[in-house]
Amino acid sequence: MLVSLTVGKVDAGVAVLLTQDKRLIEFPSILLPSSITSGSIVDITVSQNHDAERKSQAKFVSLQDQILNTYGLNAPSTPVLRLRNATQTSLVLEWDPIHLATTSLRSLALYRNGSKAGNIPRPLEMLSTKISGLAVDTEFSFYLVLRTSGGTYTSNTLTVKTHDMSNLTGITITPGILDPQLRASLEATVHRIGARLVDTVRIDTTHFVCTEGRGRDWEKAYEMNIPVVRPEWLDGCERANKIIGVRGYYLDADPKQRQVESASAPSLAPSRADSSATAVNQQTSVPSRPKDPAPHSPDQESTVSGEPGPEVAPTPPQKERQEQKDLPPPPPDAEDDEESEEEDHAEPEAEPEPARPTQPQVATNDKHSTDSSDDEDDDDDGADHETEGESSPPSRSTNHLPPKVEDAKEGSEMEDVAL
Repeated sequence: MLVSLTVGKVDAGVAVLLTQDKRLIEFPSILLPSSITSGSIVDITVSQNHDAERKSQAKFVSLQDQILNTYGLNAPSTPVLRLRNATQTSLVLEWDPIHLATTSLRSLALYRNGSKAGNIPRPLEMLSTKISGLAVDTEFSFYLVLRTSGGTYTSNTLTVKTHDMSNLTGITITPGILDPQLRASLEATVHRIGARLVDTVRIDTTHFVCTEGRGRDWEKAYEMNIPVVRPEWLDGCERANKIIGVRGYYLDADPKQRQVESASAPSLAPSRADSSATAVNQQTSVPSRPKDPAPHSPDQESTVSGEPGPEVAPTPPQKERQEQKDLPPPPPDAEDDEESEEEDHAEPEAEPEPARPTQPQVATNDKHSTDSSDDEDDDDDGADHETEGESSPPSRSTNHLPPKVEDAKEGSEMEDVAL
């Protein structure tokens, strides 16, 4: 197609062309001949280039396929969480490497029992984590949440349970410097209790066993805060059939602490029982203190010895005494003589003592009343004379007077007559 155009104006970069129907077209002046000026007529041929169109279309389609394959088919991978090792108070979790595809990483967080436990540091490098300080024999649930520029991806939920104290399968031992014989014994013990033995210090290593504190593995275990113990610790766990404390099995620990730890738990109950039994035996073996004899009251009879007090024995009337002097007395019994002599000697020596409690007084009064009633029965013949003498009660001072000389002589004369 041939088109004739008139040059209207030529500038440095653009020329204004006029069509026959007076339309203005801006055309690059660099494409026009250099000799044209205003008013020149130029012919321009216009045609469609099909080959160029096909090539351009093919190039465009190729670009679209490349974009789709790069950004549309590859997506970030969802992390897969699994358990690596479990002990009584810790868990070691691990996951596969994270593929982000064309997205950028924002964060990787660990959730425990539905709550966020924390972010994983360096998630593209770290593929495991250790959770310590857990409760013994308790169930927990964990999952990971990956956040990227292309979206958020949640891993599977892992439900695990910590071991009880008698489960020794979670122990992972890394041996250090040991004698060949000790190492062979250690391997046999690990096999018997169901534990694991690894050659290098890892995140799931629970104990580092050695006899000398040196070497690269020992330094790494020290940096990772892994307990460094002697081989005897594993033997103690096997004997106790449970995991035991490591305080007495450090390299610089006192061996006496091992005996205390091993023997303290089972001997607690017997020691308490023995102590209680000893206390009971001591209480039963203490002899009971004999009760002190009740003090004698000067006004009443003693309940311990049975001897009458000063006021208990009735005073014989004077008239009866005179009649007894005139008549020869009957021969007294030997027992009565001995009792009378004891009473005569005991009465002057008696001293006033503090009053006794209320209950002994009641008993004494009863006995006093009984003795007084017996004396009244024996002295029925002199009742009339006694009434005269009882009208005025004898004073307290009279009872404490020593026996008269005449009475003593009379008693001796009666003994002679009886003989």
